[in-house]
Amino acid sequence: MSANSETAARPTDTGFAIIGAGMGGILMAIKLKEAGFHDFVILEKGDRVGGTWRENTYPGLHCDFPSHFYSYSFFQNPNWTHRFSPGPEIRDYLESAAHAFGVFDAIRFNSKVTDGRWDDDAWTVTLEGGETLRAGVLIAATGYLHVPNFPEIEGLANFAGKQFHTAQWDHSVALADKRIGIIGTGSTSTQLVAELFGKVKHLSVFQRTPQWVVQQDNPAFSEEEKAAFAADPALLAKMYNDAKAEMIALADGAILGGNADARAYLVSNVEANLARVQDPDLRRKLTPDYAPGCKRIVISPRFYEAIQHPDASLVTEPITRVEPQGIRTEDGALHALDVLVLATGYDTQAYFRPLDLHGEGGTPIAEVWRERPVAFRTMTVPKMPNFFIVEGPFSPIGNVCAFLTAELQVGHIIKLIRVITGRNVALSPREDATAALLETYREAARTTIWATGGCVSWYQDVDGVPTLYPFANQVFEAEMTADPDLAEYVVWPRRAGTMAGAMA
Repeated sequence: MSANSETAARPTDTGFAIIGAGMGGILMAIKLKEAGFHDFVILEKGDRVGGTWRENTYPGLHCDFPSHFYSYSFFQNPNWTHRFSPGPEIRDYLESAAHAFGVFDAIRFNSKVTDGRWDDDAWTVTLEGGETLRAGVLIAATGYLHVPNFPEIEGLANFAGKQFHTAQWDHSVALADKRIGIIGTGSTSTQLVAELFGKVKHLSVFQRTPQWVVQQDNPAFSEEEKAAFAADPALLAKMYNDAKAEMIALADGAILGGNADARAYLVSNVEANLARVQDPDLRRKLTPDYAPGCKRIVISPRFYEAIQHPDASLVTEPITRVEPQGIRTEDGALHALDVLVLATGYDTQAYFRPLDLHGEGGTPIAEVWRERPVAFRTMTVPKMPNFFIVEGPFSPIGNVCAFLTAELQVGHIIKLIRVITGRNVALSPREDATAALLETYREAARTTIWATGGCVSWYQDVDGVPTLYPFANQVFEAEMTADPDLAEYVVWPRRAGTMAGAMA
């Protein structure tokens, strides 16, 4: 299907509807095609490929996983410019993958999905504007960084200057002569501060909770190195495997606690980095009161250098309210600003929402997720037949690269799709199996540094339990590569002629 086809010419039935043309959606389409399934459409709310790497365009944006690992294992890029990729390069890489594997023309841009309903053995998918289509299988590949989180601060709407979330950066605003206020101190904020210091009139960083910051330089690859990567696929594969081993060693050893030496290295790095802050009072304000790894580790080569710049200030007094001229803090001070930037992250518990789903018997997803988002083996949801999530609840997003996680999940999803199409059935995970596995995950998660390290973070649900995969990468890999146990699923035959043939 061409992305430029006229709406009237578009088919209304498809075997597979994939929501999102980011990393997960492009991957899902590539692997469906590779498995022999060609009747699919990718429904993308934006006007370009890229997902979060399309929507985020703020100054200094880059990935905090090594470039050669933060990519598809089967599609290596010899032309990364830096060890940690700038955001626009990742977006371009995803689009190049869509073209290289022949799935770009399956994308329908500007096609936001608002509703999905399971009826008559298939999904009826409704787009913004009212158009509908039918799909035998529905796959949400929206990721978990697509619903911006806006803080609840009195007077936020009253600010007289320019104001925007980092995911909605306004490039029409000239910053050079401006007083910039940044609310938040996570990865996005540290990247912004490191990029903007010395280039604007003044930076005021409003910190609620300090972060542990890993010192990690971001060297550029030379033209000779890139030529060597292009000439030798084995060298590219080695770069991928070496970076994978390094990242998994850090995650399993230092974060999950499987290796005392790795843990000691992490702690030593962040403490030595913090010691570079010369002013004792500023250093005290920047010192977290929780264990390294409890929150997502921030990686930056220049944040501490930036926050010590004469034209930057760290504000730790709580915010009372936003006024037309700036931010008023509890000590009574008014911090005058021209531009207010909200570096306040995302609603990471939203997953594919605000999309509304109604599954078996009209069961709404709000009912299934009444207490918290749940998924069986991170990918399927009770009462939602033939529905899959890439990077759903309890995916290892905090300790394993998103690309690797998605590749493992999509491989398992393809196995379940072969069951669906080969037997012409519908399936969803059993509620008791889901509850039992979820409790296993939750009990283990309670013992991780994410729960015991003394912090509150976006990793945690409303009960304070981390919603991340709590076991080592090799355990997750074994779980994903194992053949599905159909005893864990409710499986029932679909009516003859309900798209099963079209899906092959």
